[in-house]
Amino acid sequence: MSDLFDIAEATWPPAQRFEVPGFVLRDGAGGGKRVSAATPLPGWQDAHIREAETGMFGLGQRPLFMLKPGEERLDMALADRGYHLVDPVVILSAPIAALDDRPIPPVTAFAVPEPLAIMREIWARGGIGPARLAVMTRAEGPATTIFGRVQDKPAGCAFAAVSQGTAMVHAVEVVPALRRNGLGLWMMRAAAKWARAEGAERIAILVTRANHAANALYASLGMTEVGEYHYRMHPEEET
Repeated sequence: MSDLFDIAEATWPPAQRFEVPGFVLRDGAGGGKRVSAATPLPGWQDAHIREAETGMFGLGQRPLFMLKPGEERLDMALADRGYHLVDPVVILSAPIAALDDRPIPPVTAFAVPEPLAIMREIWARGGIGPARLAVMTRAEGPATTIFGRVQDKPAGCAFAAVSQGTAMVHAVEVVPALRRNGLGLWMMRAAAKWARAEGAERIAILVTRANHAANALYASLGMTEVGEYHYRMHPEEET
């Protein structure tokens, strides 16, 4: 499962990452929680938590730690310090063949190397602004955006990148008024088709556990849970 976390970081990378005693810190540059979260190094000690906090405050970021299975000791240490548990996430995956198994209806979903202006507008309305679009430009390896249309209207977009033979899909957004038309399924299939051409063998996506609709949609594609993580967030801003 550790490879999946490496793949997630390669396909949605922070602006920079560096080590302090006991932890890896990330400068997310406004790109979201995962690219801004600290993760532990082997041998971390309780005293290192304060150093990591200082480093994150120094970056202008509220201290945030990402916790994976097996990191329960750190999870408890942060809980004891008043850190809030936020956004439990599941990693879902499937073989490319499970999604790239049928033709995509014409002009429904297709890969676009660079996002169109209308795609940027759709993302912006969904809360995915310039800082997160900048993350896409930092992705390592092959990458593309996916554009979706419903009822002859621009309706959705997503980002996909390949690392270690796995295509990771990020920033899936569908216009609210045009949801429940199956576009999310077709955009995932379009991502799989593009990824197969790039040599990928699997496709994966990160989804919050609370997003029941998205989890059901991806399960209908045969995607299954292969990993999980959650965050602990500092209880208040530094004063």
